[in-house]
Amino acid sequence: MDQGRQVFSVDLLERYASKNRGMITCMAAGNDVIVLGTSKGWIIRHDFGVGSSYVSTKEIILGTQDGQLFEMAVDEKDKREKYIKFLFELEELPEAFMALQMETANINSGMRYYVMAVTPTRLYSFTGIGTLEQRRAVHFAWLSGTGIYHGGLNFGAQHSYPNGDENFVESKALLDYSKLSDGTEIVKPSSMALSEYHFLLLIGNKVKVVNRISEQIIEELQFDITADSASRGIIGLCSDASAGLFYAYDQNSIFQVSVIDEGRDMWKVYLDLKVFAAALANCRDPLQRDQVYLVQAEAAFADKEYLRAASFYAKINYVISFEEVTLKFISINEPEALRTFLLRKLDTLSKDDKCQITMISTWATELYLDKINRLLLEDDTAIENRNSEYHSVIQEFRAFMSDCKDVLDEATTMKLLESYGRVEELVYFANLKEQYEIVIHHYIQQGEAKKALEVLQKSSVSDELQYKFAPELIMLDAYETVEAWMASKNLNPRRLITAMMRYSSEPHAKNETHEVIKYLEFCVHSLHNEDPGIHNLLLSLYAKQEDDSALLRFLQCKFGKGRENGPEFFYDPKYALRLCLKEKRTRACVHIYSMMSMHEEAVALALQEAICSSLEDYNKQIEQLKEEMNDATRGADNIRNDISALTQRYAVIDREEECGVCKRKILTMTGDFRMAQGYSSSGPLAPFYVFPCGHSFHAQCLITHVTSCAHEEQAEHILDLQKQLTLLGSETRRDMNGNRSDEPITSTTTADKLRSELDDAIASECPFCGELMINEITLPFIKPEETRHSASWDLRPQTNLANQRTISLPV
Repeated sequence: MDQGRQVFSVDLLERYASKNRGMITCMAAGNDVIVLGTSKGWIIRHDFGVGSSYVSTKEIILGTQDGQLFEMAVDEKDKREKYIKFLFELEELPEAFMALQMETANINSGMRYYVMAVTPTRLYSFTGIGTLEQRRAVHFAWLSGTGIYHGGLNFGAQHSYPNGDENFVESKALLDYSKLSDGTEIVKPSSMALSEYHFLLLIGNKVKVVNRISEQIIEELQFDITADSASRGIIGLCSDASAGLFYAYDQNSIFQVSVIDEGRDMWKVYLDLKVFAAALANCRDPLQRDQVYLVQAEAAFADKEYLRAASFYAKINYVISFEEVTLKFISINEPEALRTFLLRKLDTLSKDDKCQITMISTWATELYLDKINRLLLEDDTAIENRNSEYHSVIQEFRAFMSDCKDVLDEATTMKLLESYGRVEELVYFANLKEQYEIVIHHYIQQGEAKKALEVLQKSSVSDELQYKFAPELIMLDAYETVEAWMASKNLNPRRLITAMMRYSSEPHAKNETHEVIKYLEFCVHSLHNEDPGIHNLLLSLYAKQEDDSALLRFLQCKFGKGRENGPEFFYDPKYALRLCLKEKRTRACVHIYSMMSMHEEAVALALQEAICSSLEDYNKQIEQLKEEMNDATRGADNIRNDISALTQRYAVIDREEECGVCKRKILTMTGDFRMAQGYSSSGPLAPFYVFPCGHSFHAQCLITHVTSCAHEEQAEHILDLQKQLTLLGSETRRDMNGNRSDEPITSTTTADKLRSELDDAIASECPFCGELMINEITLPFIKPEETRHSASWDLRPQTNLANQRTISLPV
């Protein structure tokens, strides 16, 4: 064993320590006090300690050969005990107490004591509440018959048994004595002391130091024994837990066993046992921790737990290089493990490693993007499924960008996002980096004006972006844009004129609110803006509206009234006049003329509308009269054309055609019917009428039928016309016979007129198809003048024969 690395060493503390009071038989130590049991009594010494010379052991516990426990208090001042108090006695199996150990712990109800007492066959434990000084033991050990029974003491945890007993012992184990001997013979230690990590076992005249964790012998300690003590050798070991010292003694001397950095190699012990948490807890420097992490990483890598291995590799700083680890994962095509390694490595780097942090962050970004694309290729439904791995990786990637936004290179990261087509993540990163122009441009391209305006309303966003994107936003969503402008009262409306004019140039529905007018009214009335450009623009928009009431109110409103040496209005009156004349806003022009003291022009323009209106009315009336005259002329022409056409009309009748009244043939008549009254005939035919419906009538038969069916006035008129035609015809024949022809034209014209009237009276419609036949329905079958004739046919007996008459019936 390397002596330069020894943990324990032996030094002679004092020869003949009993001070001629007999031979030393036993020894105990605690609180820098040594109690020596000699053949002649007890010796209490505190001159070996490093503390004050005054000491009082206060309460102690004594065990007897009869199995009894006593409490005793000893005061160093008067060298006498204060009291002795009986505590406990073994009744079932009385045995001698071979060793005692007492520990204390603070609890809410006071001080709790814990006592372990050992007999040849049993290990007893006692608990209770009292006032003894607090101890700090965390382990115990007992030399039992088969081995060293040891474990931990946890006073914070209380383990209760079914019978109500309490126990604070945990992690119990048994170290077999066979592991302590070199040969086949098992040697039992005669005494033992317990340090934090080791057992000090007295075997013969040697002390073997056994690691409590690995159960391996690490050192052997030799003692310088005098000749007179050699026969009995080293009697026993004891320890002072409060001082961290160990003692060995023979019958004459006291030896001190010193401990030098007992836990310095415990990390190796735990590492060999693969108890990695304890190994890390006992590491003293980063190099030791790296070795522990390396063992853990290689074990996980060998088990193909690559993500776990990546986490351990990331914690290593010295024993393996960054490049070696990355090549390990690249060689086995494990991008997930590589990404995990990079992310964990970022957590271990200090802020001063800026270049390495940026490089690793950029690499991790590319691995994230590659993972996202692979998930999209593997599952077409990943985007729609909100619970898919794709969305969880997206959320993780965004959280990564948020954490690393200050270390990621802006240009490189944006190029990566753009090359992978991750537009949404590009916008997210731009938002993190406060590159609001990119964010707003994206939202405008997507038609999401509201989101773009929300970005613009952030306090960290420059007003220049408001002016830059104003034309696009107002065309995309005029209402939301104007509302945002009105909410941002620090904007300069003049710089928004371009956007407002672009919006105003587009057609709008009549009932649609003109958002630019709304904003300009807000600027003029609420913000009291005095910019002539704003006032002129508002005036031009008013002038283009159909209703000029708003324009007139604006012209009449004196926005600058009340200011000393200031204008009453801020628009350009000459521009306003030109605009109103162009848009034909007469009332507005009159107002502007009056305001400019051009009263003559104002009056002329005011009356111009009325005069023009009157002239227009007159022109309309004249045109209407002309149209009526043209209509009358066209009607007369049509009548003349119809008359001319009537003279050319004819009808074809069969020679067997009969008269509708007399039932005789139309075309063959006897001489008695060749001449009707008022008509002249040429040839053998008498005058006749043919109607479009196909009925034909002799002229005389038609006259007789119509006069018999028509009412009295019409019948008299027809007979009168017939009479006049007859007389006119007689005169004409006499003139012809007497060769008198002074006025032939006049007579012929009169006869044609009378004949035309007669035609209208009797031949305006067919008597069998027109209204005449319909009216006959109301006429009685027997006419009044036929009453007497009808009565003559009565066959009933006549009571008054004197009044009878005989009527001759025509045959």
